[in-house]
Amino acid sequence: MAIDGDVGRCVSADIAAGIPPAAALFRSLADENRLRIVARLARGEARVVDLVGELGLAQSTVSKHLACLRDCDLVDYRAEGRQSFYSLTRPELMDLLASAEQLLAATGHAVVLCPAHDTRRGAAGARSAPEAEFDRLLERLDRRTGGKTVS
Repeated sequence: MAIDGDVGRCVSADIAAGIPPAAALFRSLADENRLRIVARLARGEARVVDLVGELGLAQSTVSKHLACLRDCDLVDYRAEGRQSFYSLTRPELMDLLASAEQLLAATGHAVVLCPAHDTRRGAAGARSAPEAEFDRLLERLDRRTGGKTVS
């Protein structure tokens, strides 16, 4: 259940390719903007225009991520006239995210420094701010140790 760049929505082909459903669920939540949308919807339903204004994202970005979350059955909408009001379908998702926050607090957010953490690279290979900071820290450490491995 990852965003398909050509279609712009979540696809479940990953499950058919052998990725366990739990991995697909976490992949669907691996995008910061989707997490921001989920967090906002946890406070109550919202229209696309509301999410655009509150989150500072482009309308197309919000729509694409809502489509992904809908494909995953985590979000749905109700129509009222010409407006659509989005809401979470699974309130227990917030329990899962709260548990993740507790785990991150307990591990000192070590996942940010994990060298295998590479979920935020775009097509051009751009690094996220935490990854760029990690690279700078590694470079400073290399300069201080002369490139030798420190145990």
